[in-house]
Amino acid sequence: MMPNQTLDQLCANTIRTLSMDGVQKANSGHPGMPMGMADVAYVLWTKYLKHNPKNPNWVDRDRFILSAGHGSMLIYSLLHLTGYDVSMDDLKNFRQIKSKTPGHPEYGMTPGVETTTGPLGQGFATGVGMAMAESHLAGTFNKEGHEIVDHYTYAIVSDGDLMEGVSHEAASMAGHMKLGKLIYLYDSNMISIEGSTELAFTENVNKRFEAYGWHVIEIDGHNHSQIATAIEEAQSIKDKPSLVVCKTKIGFGSPNKEGKESSHGSPLGDDEIKRTKEVYGMDPEKSFYIADEALEVFRNEVKKGALEELEWNNNFEEYSNAFSEESKSFTKWISRDISTEELEAALPEFEITENGPATRASSGKVINAIKGAVPSLFGGSADLAPSTKTDIDGEGEYSAITPAGRTIHYGVREFGMAAAVNGMALHGGVVPFGATFFVFTDYLRPALRLAALMKIPSIFVMTHDSIGLGEDGPTHQPVEHLASIRAIPNVSVLRPGDANEVAYAWKTAIENTSSPTVLVLTRQGMPTYKRSEKNAASLVSKGAYIFSDSEKETPDTILIGTGSELHLAVNAKVELKEKGVDARVVSMPSWDLFEKQSAEYKESVLPKSVTNRVSIEAGSTFGWERYIGTEGKAIGLDTFGESGPAEELYEHFGITTTHMVDAAS
Repeated sequence: MMPNQTLDQLCANTIRTLSMDGVQKANSGHPGMPMGMADVAYVLWTKYLKHNPKNPNWVDRDRFILSAGHGSMLIYSLLHLTGYDVSMDDLKNFRQIKSKTPGHPEYGMTPGVETTTGPLGQGFATGVGMAMAESHLAGTFNKEGHEIVDHYTYAIVSDGDLMEGVSHEAASMAGHMKLGKLIYLYDSNMISIEGSTELAFTENVNKRFEAYGWHVIEIDGHNHSQIATAIEEAQSIKDKPSLVVCKTKIGFGSPNKEGKESSHGSPLGDDEIKRTKEVYGMDPEKSFYIADEALEVFRNEVKKGALEELEWNNNFEEYSNAFSEESKSFTKWISRDISTEELEAALPEFEITENGPATRASSGKVINAIKGAVPSLFGGSADLAPSTKTDIDGEGEYSAITPAGRTIHYGVREFGMAAAVNGMALHGGVVPFGATFFVFTDYLRPALRLAALMKIPSIFVMTHDSIGLGEDGPTHQPVEHLASIRAIPNVSVLRPGDANEVAYAWKTAIENTSSPTVLVLTRQGMPTYKRSEKNAASLVSKGAYIFSDSEKETPDTILIGTGSELHLAVNAKVELKEKGVDARVVSMPSWDLFEKQSAEYKESVLPKSVTNRVSIEAGSTFGWERYIGTEGKAIGLDTFGESGPAEELYEHFGITTTHMVDAAS
């Protein structure tokens, strides 16, 4: 057996060579970062990371995020070496269609990949959400001597991650929340695509993070002893997240590209790879080679991980014997076992009234009505709770002191909030949500897009959804936002038309486990309507339904309304009747849900034979042609709004019953 130091170096160099070879075979990728961070990754994964390669979804595993997702061959090499279901052929198919090794790590595609990364900064921020979920679950379920939730969230982050604005939001949030189980390993190689970071990034990162309330350690990122000591020190700090600043050389070992931007985003080339392998003391003619003694070290993680999980299972059995009800609840939370019957029974039924609540207000009542049926509901607002109505009353505020609290104060950090919601959804065990004004989807859109790509059930409550917010003016009045959010694949957008639609919109969101949901809610009050079996609010789940039908078998016109404009369509039907025009009113809270219905159902709601159709929505008309056809008319606004009272703005922009009647006549 080689001396340990030599064997350790062989193992780190094996990560490097696999990464180089994968990038070279694909003729595409980023070899420099995996080469630079191989020592750090090796020490973490084989000496400290708690994981079970044969059960990547073990509940109490440590979470590892490669926030610097461009260096994806690093994690793919680690996954293969430590025994996950990532084969050598997968490494050789790097960046190929349908392979398990896409250009950037993708959640759900590769066993062991905890989140999709690549857009820099988001892995950093998502990890904060994972650590929040861990601390909330620990605060809720752990008992003295029975710590069934006890794991770390680790990430490798890059200079680029720390430049992105979302890392500032997330770091500030993590420091404030004192997330001691959060440990980030910063690849401080001072190289970006354009060259030295001296070109654009000269702040004192260490002092910045200390100011955020982080514990900061600086080490030689190629010194295994220093790496180990730093991780242990970070683990010992319970009341602060830790940033381990690893001074590394990008392209480590490459005779001509070490420390240069040329190793960042391009293959090294066959000749340079051979020279580099010679530097490592490895056979330059062998590609995708793993020495037996190195593989033995890595594959020890399989045995070690199985034992760690077995130990946890034994501890959980003891916990279950001592705390039976808590054990049952924990199992339900983790499996997202939410009773449909209990959830529906908890939904409030709002009284019929012409002057009903704003849908943001009815949403707040729904949240507090269902908090018992969904005890894992966990969320809050980006400093707007008095407006978004998202406090979970009587359940405490989430903090380092009261981690079991259910109301989160994210601060004015919309992007950081959304990424953290994603992290909580990925971690599991909670039903997370975040809230802000709808116009600020502009600030969080990248996280919403990643949630859609990952197919995770993040919930976003977006209020003040139109010109109806009034005097704040066009800066706060979302116009194009419905169209733009609807355009993101796999995002479920619901704009409920009255209080009872809000209740079932929340039920739909909680039961949706395959995509993020955006609940789009009003500032202004609106009527709450009488319901029957034919127009039950539960039909929200179909995306669109006949709210009020015509007396004729085939209506003269179809009026389609969403959200706060549904009542305008209802009123227009009455006025059209006086003119001898028989109208059908369709409530369409969700385009995407309607598109999932059968052709027969869609035809029953919007029959092709009726071409006289009018839609009304206080936003961009873009996209409505899908439902009104070439002969229909869309009432909305394709300009920015104005500052003024809401009712006057509706008149000013022609979003009225009168305009709908004229369009349908």
